[in-house]
Amino acid sequence: MENGTSPTQSRILALLIVALAVAPAGAIEWTHFETAVRGYPVLRDTTGRRIADGNFVQWNGKDGLHVQITYAAPDGKRMEETVVLQQRPELVQRAWGWRETEHGTTVRMFNVDLMSGKATAAKLEDGKTKRWSDTLDVERGRTFAGFGFTMAIKALRDRLVKGEAVDLKAVGFTPSPKTVSVTVSYAGRDTVKMSGRSIAADHYVVHPHVPAIAKLFVKVPDAQIWLTPPPAGFLRYEGTLAEPSDPIVRIDLLPGGPSEAATPVATSGTRK
Repeated sequence: MENGTSPTQSRILALLIVALAVAPAGAIEWTHFETAVRGYPVLRDTTGRRIADGNFVQWNGKDGLHVQITYAAPDGKRMEETVVLQQRPELVQRAWGWRETEHGTTVRMFNVDLMSGKATAAKLEDGKTKRWSDTLDVERGRTFAGFGFTMAIKALRDRLVKGEAVDLKAVGFTPSPKTVSVTVSYAGRDTVKMSGRSIAADHYVVHPHVPAIAKLFVKVPDAQIWLTPPPAGFLRYEGTLAEPSDPIVRIDLLPGGPSEAATPVATSGTRK
């Protein structure tokens, strides 16, 4: 062989080049594997009043892990969120979608392909459906949307609880599709009260970094996510549903009973 490289070394070098080409830079390591899950969350306002009953379904398909979350309200409104994630070799969100109907009529629909960056939006305004489309600058394995952030936090938990703040990108709709830089951090150990129980929870914050000029036109609130201690599982979400202008809502894992605001667990005057 030329340059003193053996056939075996050449094969190893070729495999390394392929691996580097496939693995996204700075990808999030995913050390466990999600399987089928079903749950019945409840959508509430921030006072704990029930808005809609939910249905959560998670399963593995040929193209990755699928998550479908639906909410049905007594007033005829129905909301559905869909997520597709790749679990191997790293955690990568592949797609996100949101569809909202009132008595069967679609009033909002948002979709983004997080592999290509292609995003579309449609919204019923004054009896007419307005549409938007764009190709966003997404970073594979570092860009998430909706429930995808819960999965990202599960994967990042060990780093976050040690005090590291992790920068990612989020896809949002205003209603035109946008990307925004966000920082995910750990806010401490809380007690979450729902369904007549007090549950220990790890509290995480997803903080968007909105350019100063954009802040004059749009307010993007933080998203608050609570997970159970390991093995980490979803417990509560507080934030907007689909657009930054939406009201803040609360999504609880457990239906029924009263729902109260989370309270910090005090340990020697600090939060852990």
